[in-house]
Amino acid sequence: MIIRSDDDVMEGLENLLRLDPRLAAIAAETGPLPLRLREPGFEGLAHIIVSQMVSRASAEAIWRRMQPAEGVLTAENYVLLRPEAWREFGLSRAKADTLLRIAEAVASGRLDLLALSALPPEEALAELTALKGIGPWTAEVYLMFCGGHADVFPSGDVALQNAVAAAFGLAARPQARELASLAGAWSPWRSVAARLFWAYYAVRLGRRVLPID
Repeated sequence: MIIRSDDDVMEGLENLLRLDPRLAAIAAETGPLPLRLREPGFEGLAHIIVSQMVSRASAEAIWRRMQPAEGVLTAENYVLLRPEAWREFGLSRAKADTLLRIAEAVASGRLDLLALSALPPEEALAELTALKGIGPWTAEVYLMFCGGHADVFPSGDVALQNAVAAAFGLAARPQARELASLAGAWSPWRSVAARLFWAYYAVRLGRRVLPID
């Protein structure tokens, strides 16, 4: 199943509630779940990387500086940038190096970001994380919000860990391995479960925590 519309998210939630009736009370608090889908490709992955570990305002400012005057940010035009352009954008050296590696891999055909949507999640994750600088969280978020994969759950996400702990009254937030095990009950709709718990966390704290706009 590939998620491409609000109707797909709604279908996933309906199935989730049948798989785990405990989620009904959580869904009642959150209301409709956001789709937040970007087009698959270099620009979508680049945006996720730029947004990591900085404030939303900082990420938006960096992203505006990175945008071409016309069109979208492509791998092909990124590799043609001046070597020091990343400093003007406000990127860290680590992010700049990662983006350049991705751009070179995409532009050369070694990495096909569009084709990842059609691969099983495990294969798609393995292909992405094989590239230095792309960790599991980055790969999972890309597959969810750009690739449209329905059965991905970023168990290393602290907001998700806290949300699950609060929702189920756990004494401590589950670590990644434990949360991955819990999330197994929500397959094949784990991406919708993640959206549900991010929304729940946002309702409880009154702040946005979804990792993509």
